[in-house]
Amino acid sequence: MSNVQKFNASREAAMRRLAEFLPRSGRAYAERRNYDFGAGKHTAVSQLSPYIRHRLILEEEVIAAVLTQFAPSSAEKFIQEVFWRTYWKGWLEQRPGVWTSYQEGLASAVSLLSTDGSMAETYERASSGKTGIEAFDEWAIELINTGYMHNHARMWFASIWIFTLKLPWQLGADFFYRHLLDGDPASNTLSWRWVGGLHTRGKTYLARPSNIQKYTNGRFKPQGLAGTTPPLELDDVPPMISISPRKNIASDVPFVLLVTEEDMVLESLVTTSPRAIIGVQLTHLRSTFEVSPNVSSFIADALVDTVMRAKAHFKVPQAEMIPSADMQEVITVLKANDCKTLVTAYAALGPVAAWLERLEDNMRLHGMKLVKLRRDYDEKCWPHAKKGFFPFKENIPGFLKHIETDRMESILAEYSSEPRLL
Repeated sequence: MSNVQKFNASREAAMRRLAEFLPRSGRAYAERRNYDFGAGKHTAVSQLSPYIRHRLILEEEVIAAVLTQFAPSSAEKFIQEVFWRTYWKGWLEQRPGVWTSYQEGLASAVSLLSTDGSMAETYERASSGKTGIEAFDEWAIELINTGYMHNHARMWFASIWIFTLKLPWQLGADFFYRHLLDGDPASNTLSWRWVGGLHTRGKTYLARPSNIQKYTNGRFKPQGLAGTTPPLELDDVPPMISISPRKNIASDVPFVLLVTEEDMVLESLVTTSPRAIIGVQLTHLRSTFEVSPNVSSFIADALVDTVMRAKAHFKVPQAEMIPSADMQEVITVLKANDCKTLVTAYAALGPVAAWLERLEDNMRLHGMKLVKLRRDYDEKCWPHAKKGFFPFKENIPGFLKHIETDRMESILAEYSSEPRLL
């Protein structure tokens, strides 16, 4: 049976999973987080990433919850993992050319599949779990079936993909992005670049049989893996750009609220009530290949949950999903509600952000305005992601000073006092 059913796509499910994990977020997590015990047995890690990725639960909420249980030093490893995701997003946001380069490289690699029969065959075996490489095939099948893969396994998998199978890293990144419930443009793309020696120049990641044997608890010791990992051909990292100024909306401006898969806790971002709420699913924009039904289904359910929560919170009569990527329908809803302003959560670099840019151009032709609200957390953290993670990490104590734990204690009490569903 597919384990994807464990990831119920709702904020309630996210909060219950967080409450259940909290006792293990300190020393237990630090000691066992690198162990991959197999599909359905990932008890040493939180498995919160699908929820954090789509902001069914916020990064600062997760951190605040941990700090209600442990001192920052006791939960340092887990807190750092949350900030790794923040770092990746801030780093890419300041280097959009890296995302463009990835897309161009992916298009070239996809084109090669139609002319290079040997590569196409290897790609097909790798992406269906039929390479004959122990562990690698099981990870591929787990990902396809469940939408999840342990973080350590992702590193091993990427290393084998690049250095043993010698497949373009962009195809591997696309495979992950299409199948991971927590697939994220920044975390996914930059992690694959890191394994290949492109992010930290010249520093690659080697999947060693002994390491795999140790951290899969003796289940696997694959043979025939690459013994060396020469860095991929270096590309030119485009110069950094400044993060765009944050926008706000006047309290007396009538507006329609747009929900996307990038941020699903809008009741904590928007302070005034909209006239209507609409949701749009843009998951299909992730790839020219088919996106996993697991991913599409998870996001569809999460969007409905978010739209309904927002409807109840803001007490508005109209809340609905619109046909996927139908910009004209957005215009129609705005006109029907006598609004010229559409408000949505800021989307970091990726397919949703690109779609919002096209929507903004379309709205401008109708004399309408799109306002993208960026969270304080991103505003504080992203500008510090200028170099590697370790310089960024030095700022974590300062970031933690802005994390409020009191509010989180009351929220957790609500979810911890009832029978857990997960």
